[in-house]
Amino acid sequence: MGRSIVGQCGSLISKVLYVKKGVNKQFAILDAGMTDLIRPALYQAYHKMENLTSEEPNATYDVVGPICESSDVFGKAVDLNQVKRGDLIALRSAGAYGEIMASGYNCRELPKGYVSDELI
Repeated sequence: MGRSIVGQCGSLISKVLYVKKGVNKQFAILDAGMTDLIRPALYQAYHKMENLTSEEPNATYDVVGPICESSDVFGKAVDLNQVKRGDLIALRSAGAYGEIMASGYNCRELPKGYVSDELI
């Protein structure tokens, strides 16, 4: 019961480091990686993503982390408001899993957690 409530509560907010444009796809590279939210890397868990700082038209991105691992992927073919360096991307429904399962793999610091009782 608790997991079904808490799992929907948390969001991982990450900053876009770089947008890589290829011939057939674009990548939004975030400062968060699989060390901060491992569920997509472990079993391709879906997390809704939103660009919090853009009102541009939608574009499609593979949203990835900065860790040089093939599993450091949050989502493929994700439609987001057009992304640019510095934008803030919210990965929704991170819940307790984001913080409790985070690791210091590859010498990365643990993410900071914040709590608010305000409704968004």
